[in-house]
Amino acid sequence: MENLLQKYQIVREESQRICAPLEKEDYVVQPIPDVSPPKWHLGHTTWFFETFLLSGRDHYRLFDAQYNYVFNSYYESVGARVIRADRGNLSRPTVDDVYAYRNYVDKQMESSMSVLEADPATSKLVTLGLNHEQQHQELLMTDIKYILGHNPLFPPYELGYKLTANILGSFGGFISIDEGLYKIGYASDGFCFDNEQGQHRVWLDAFSISSQLVTNAEFLAFIKDGGYTDVRHWHAEGWEWVCQEKIKSPLYWYEIDGEWMYYTLAGLRKLDKEEPVCHISFYEASAYASWKGLRLPTEAEWEVAAEKFNWGRRWEWTNSAYLPYPGFQKASGPIGEYNGKFMVNQMVLRGASDVTPAGHSRITYRNFFHPPLRWQYTGIRLAKSIC
Repeated sequence: MENLLQKYQIVREESQRICAPLEKEDYVVQPIPDVSPPKWHLGHTTWFFETFLLSGRDHYRLFDAQYNYVFNSYYESVGARVIRADRGNLSRPTVDDVYAYRNYVDKQMESSMSVLEADPATSKLVTLGLNHEQQHQELLMTDIKYILGHNPLFPPYELGYKLTANILGSFGGFISIDEGLYKIGYASDGFCFDNEQGQHRVWLDAFSISSQLVTNAEFLAFIKDGGYTDVRHWHAEGWEWVCQEKIKSPLYWYEIDGEWMYYTLAGLRKLDKEEPVCHISFYEASAYASWKGLRLPTEAEWEVAAEKFNWGRRWEWTNSAYLPYPGFQKASGPIGEYNGKFMVNQMVLRGASDVTPAGHSRITYRNFFHPPLRWQYTGIRLAKSIC
């Protein structure tokens, strides 16, 4: 069994492995505010450990006092920070500087780990930092894909990159769930984020949920039937988004000489119609469900049914707003800013994706994004009520 030091080293090395195929020019690009430059992710995850575990200790000297301003993300109580949309303007510190920063903090963390691990509070904070870095590893993969996928040359991240094998199997119909009182939320002894805590009971009316995710072929039928031009299936905000942004297909789809192609981390490829559809906004997921005469599941329905189907290829949109569970309380101090302050105007996604780090998924995990966002590996699972 891995000890905390081993876990720390494995997670930290993984972030650098993800960036290994990049050219230095790739590290600095920020096409849109939601996508952060890879260099910033490497610095920010290092800043987390320096700020919350090393800073203030008697033996520790900051690598660079200005890095708090550069690599703070949204922790208002920790000080001023670079505006998110301006992260791509940070030509300095250089990529080499950031790697030097990582090495410096890693050596300090490794030499202090026995002391940190001995104290329950700091040990718990190290574990949070590792899970935080794993979140950023997934963001690294999706941000790198956006950076390269919006380059006119469609350069591959890695020519030999293999898509996750389709483990979902053939369509097995809909799974019926009886009405009743169910428990949702995390209640074990291992790690979870604070927004998963507070296991509680929910009443669910009878419903059924698809055993499989919607495929590219199924979504292509929606496109061919004029789904993006039929206002009947869209929320008002979704329709406004479609019209303003001129959305006609999922992100990374391109119709070239009458054939549908899509950008993958291995480069531009012919659309695989059997793959689960990906990079879908909540608006698109909801419109597709309406077109099918069905709906998206709630997050409670998803969690109750999840043991009955395979999940993990896509973050699956639910029809639930991101809100606190009963009894939710923010942690004291800066760590209290981690999840609670985002519980407004966002929708919950459940599951995991092809680029979620190993060991970083569980049935109770509550991901969340704004409805128009689709640069993550988001997909669709359908549900219907049983009268």
